Amino acid sequence: MKLNHMNLCVTDLSEAIMFFQSLFDFQLIEQKGTAIAVMEDGHGFTLVLSSMPTSLDEDYRYPKDFHIGFYMDTKTEVDEFHKKLEAFGTASGHVPKMMRGGYTLYFSALNGILFEVTCFC
Repeated sequence: MKLNHMNLCVTDLSEAIMFFQSLFDFQLIEQKGTAIAVMEDGHGFTLVLSSMPTSLDEDYRYPKDFHIGFYMDTKTEVDEFHKKLEAFGTASGHVPKMMRGGYTLYFSALNGILFEVTCFC
């Protein structure tokens, strides 16, 4: 069995598209106005971004421990990603460090979604 897609609800669809294109190299496959965008990572995974209803924007937050994780092959790649993240204007307030058996960077973006970029090397 293989996970092939995920739907992520976001408060700003345009911002989320740019974020995943610029930082994680996702490609936009299809967009339906300001409601939905379909993106692919080039490795068989599809990310569907859905706009949250405006009535939820201010009050809704993902649960504290919810996060999206990405694996990298080397510590250098994690460090380079951290530099890319800062250049993009998403300062994490953290630097990558060894934790739980991996070299890991945690940061929040897109209105509070937690991201993890890790190398188990």
